[in-house]
Amino acid sequence: MRIESDTLADGMPIPERCAVATPTPDGRSELAGGDRSPHLRWSGEPPQTRSFAILVVDPDVPADRNRMGVEGLALGEDEPRVEFAHWLVVDIPADVHEIPEGADGDGFVPHGKPPGPLPIGGISGRNGYGELFEGNPELEGTYGGWDGPFPPWNDERVHRYRVTVYALDVDSLGLEPGFDLEAFRHAIEGHVLDEATIVPTYTLNPTLR
Repeated sequence: MRIESDTLADGMPIPERCAVATPTPDGRSELAGGDRSPHLRWSGEPPQTRSFAILVVDPDVPADRNRMGVEGLALGEDEPRVEFAHWLVVDIPADVHEIPEGADGDGFVPHGKPPGPLPIGGISGRNGYGELFEGNPELEGTYGGWDGPFPPWNDERVHRYRVTVYALDVDSLGLEPGFDLEAFRHAIEGHVLDEATIVPTYTLNPTLR
């Protein structure tokens, strides 16, 4: 199975038009990215495929969000890390093999976009920004669909973004809009026929760009 993209390239930086945050001249960050969902195209799935699912996860997010973006504090390689979901989509019909750029997100929405059906078919889940912004009255909410990179500017690790398309042996996983990463992983267990992954990158650390 193969995954291609006109937006993303394996091992290369994600364009700022797809990110939540962009760097500032003083080496910090601001919510100024275009936050457009990327274009994806896939092929070569097994003939018994009945639906597709998409997952975009950053495995490099610091576990302690209170240490992110703190002046005078550098997040090094020994920093505990957790996964952070940026995009979860399930129940994409088996005859769909491409998602255009901007189809599940075109601009950052404070308090989040509602998860739900996509124009090409399938339904989106809840990404990690709701938890990240919890307690922030200007941003907290339910973030559905795509929301792109916003790694800490004080992180000394370039973040990786694992973009995976799964070929599944069921028409539907039975998930409701707004499902999270844990529910996604549980639902696809035992149903994956094949998968394809690319891993673009992103950083806001001025010394790593």
